[in-house]
Amino acid sequence: AENGDKYSVLLPTYNERENLPLIVWLLVKYFGESGYEYEIIVIDDGSPDGTLEVAEQLQKIYGEDKILLRPRAKKLGLGTAYIHGIKHARGNYVFIMDADLSHHPKFIPEFIKKQREGGYDLVSGTRYRGDGGVYGWDLRRKLISRGANYVTQVLLRPGASDLTGSFRLYKKEVLESLVERCVSRGYVFQMEMIVRARQLNYTIGEVPISFVDRVYGESKLGGNEIVSFLKGLLTLFATT
Repeated sequence: AENGDKYSVLLPTYNERENLPLIVWLLVKYFGESGYEYEIIVIDDGSPDGTLEVAEQLQKIYGEDKILLRPRAKKLGLGTAYIHGIKHARGNYVFIMDADLSHHPKFIPEFIKKQREGGYDLVSGTRYRGDGGVYGWDLRRKLISRGANYVTQVLLRPGASDLTGSFRLYKKEVLESLVERCVSRGYVFQMEMIVRARQLNYTIGEVPISFVDRVYGESKLGGNEIVSFLKGLLTLFATT
């Protein structure tokens, strides 16, 4: 690859056996077409549905240099999955994304292009600018997402238009320094990452993405999560 850049994709999984073969195939396809060096790190949190076994099959197909399995014994959450994943990442850039096909790998070359154009510390996918959008969400989900985003903009002025999105590209050392500082768990974690990035004067680029709701499995955003999201948001507001 040109100038020796390598991209590590962190894929935290929990019960994603239907989605994993497809997301991996798409990642291999778009990285392959664009010619960038890459590796995919699957961090499975003890999925009872056999996600890890599927990942092992994929590793046989695509090779151990492309697919790294770094499982954990039980469900320990997103923040710690990233900490765990970074330790094993050999790339100097790290992508984080969901394994549930709500994030399409076709946007990856656009993230890389954007990052290189501006030398950004992180590039975040946004559903709220340009031709970004959300598909497959009912009005309630859209309102909650927009509302959460709006409240955050007002309270924290983070300098990015989509804060709860989890499709991002980081310089590896930037991701390391942010993850170490983040205290939130779950849904608020992505937002805290952006807020802390702003405090540390990291530069943020944005790429419009379309977000498609989960193809298989249940959506992860329930009423109790919205409550914990708002609590987390207020805590963030109080502490930043």
